[in-house]
Amino acid sequence: MKVAFDPVYCHPLPEGHRFPMEKYELIPGQLLYECSYDQSDFFSPKPLKWELAAQVHTAEYIEALQKQTVTAKEARKIGLPMSAELVKRELIITQGTVDCCDFAIQNGVALNVAGGTHHAYAGSGEGFCILNDFAVAGAQLLTEGKVSKILIIDLDVHQGNGTAKIFENEKRVFTFSMHGKDNYPLRKEVSDLDIPLETGLSDKEYLSILRSTLDRLIAEQKPDILFYVSGVDILETDKLGKLSLSLEGCKERDRIVLETSRKKDIPLVIAMGGGYSKQLRVIVEAHCNTFRLAKEIFN
Repeated sequence: MKVAFDPVYCHPLPEGHRFPMEKYELIPGQLLYECSYDQSDFFSPKPLKWELAAQVHTAEYIEALQKQTVTAKEARKIGLPMSAELVKRELIITQGTVDCCDFAIQNGVALNVAGGTHHAYAGSGEGFCILNDFAVAGAQLLTEGKVSKILIIDLDVHQGNGTAKIFENEKRVFTFSMHGKDNYPLRKEVSDLDIPLETGLSDKEYLSILRSTLDRLIAEQKPDILFYVSGVDILETDKLGKLSLSLEGCKERDRIVLETSRKKDIPLVIAMGGGYSKQLRVIVEAHCNTFRLAKEIFN
């Protein structure tokens, strides 16, 4: 089992900032403490080379990130205080997902403690996302000829709008987003398949929709690899989510995706996505469940 994590994931933000950076340190810490994972399971990615980012991001946007000329308005849209250190963090996270692709092809599954930056567009960032890690990693796989069809399973509560837009004309990538209908972003993009969910939807209905949809998509698309955004902002405790899944329901969601990947023998790359429950321990526990299941199912 290989997991991407680097201390730079925990890059500090100004006091009182609402983005929960602490989870990136606490997730691997908990997994090591309980002996679910060994230190040897974790690897530290190097920064992504800009030419790989350029496969999906515009030259103008990349230059603005490199020269730190992102405007105040653009930074507000991203929702993070821009700095050279933050951009380096994003490059390392994105490379982590790129590396996870090779590990998943070799071993069946690989996970990034961060990633799932699905709101980043080709020419801009938003919603805590600067570079689109799945778009970069997917484009690189296709360029290298390692796969011919990618299925992106985005189960974060927020639509993967940036990913949908980047791949809107790429037939080798199928984008599937199952998200809250009344949630951010206000203006949705068009994925290859969008399933907007009613506010307050609970475990039974959610899991039923996912089971039937995922089996059908894999049968139809015949993907060579699966990308999975496993955001835990679907929880009823989430401050931003508007859905009503229990911690056990969220875990069962992960089990469905992981067991489907194992049963179908399709490599699986997992990135964490969002999570904004009031209690940090709930966020960490929900994310740790994803890692625990990966060990259980793929060992």
